[in-house]
Amino acid sequence: MVVMILEKVPARVRGELTRWLIEPKTGVFVGHVSARVRDKLWEKCTTARGAGGVTQIWSTNTEQHFQMRMAGDTTRRIVDFEGLQLICIPTAVADDTSIHSVSDGSS
Repeated sequence: MVVMILEKVPARVRGELTRWLIEPKTGVFVGHVSARVRDKLWEKCTTARGAGGVTQIWSTNTEQHFQMRMAGDTTRRIVDFEGLQLICIPTAVADDTSIHSVSDGSS
């Protein structure tokens, strides 16, 4: 099983994937292809993604029973934690201009 998630990619990339996988939701593709086809689809999507991002998840014989990889500007990141792949959702860091110190009035 292969799952591919495309974020902000050109429409032609999504059209190419519909030849091999089904699209149950916009930007989410699911199917069962060989490892060779999976890797070729990855190459094609990462090459043509533009400013967007690509995530690929596939079944494999690991502790989690799946493997993941990401490329480009995605909303999440993969973090390796002692051999397990976990997802990190980055939080926005406030810049210095938005932080205001509170004064107690004593100077």
